[in-house]
Amino acid sequence: MRTKTYVTKAADIQREWWIVDAKGQNLGRLASQIAPILRGKHKPIFTPNMDVGDYVIVINCDQVTVTGNKLDEKMYYRYSGYPSGLKAVTLRTQMSRFPERVLRKAVKGMLPDGALGRNMLKKLKVYAGAEHPHAAQKPKVLELKEG
Repeated sequence: MRTKTYVTKAADIQREWWIVDAKGQNLGRLASQIAPILRGKHKPIFTPNMDVGDYVIVINCDQVTVTGNKLDEKMYYRYSGYPSGLKAVTLRTQMSRFPERVLRKAVKGMLPDGALGRNMLKKLKVYAGAEHPHAAQKPKVLELKEG
């Protein structure tokens, strides 16, 4: 007797909204718990080649923590494409100017490359403060694992 393989269809996907408070959370551990939710790995209908994940709202990302000397030693690079166009910014500077970008980049590194990963990243909403404009979606609180 042969068993049938379940194939996820676009109509089967039910997206939920989750809210995460990043206050006092470790940056890497927080990102590693958000990425599987965006991918949909917590759902029984998970398919690696489809975007079946949920939306995640992160508030208070300006109060995220890091361990060790990362604030002064971790660097973010971007290149304009022109000669001597390499810009380097420390984590401390990036956190003071654009705290949302720090968490977004950490989560982006844990998602697939290409168009699939870019679509998953669009479902991540990051805010520096405690306010967010997604109250109409009735987000559920996502309890993160400690440790």
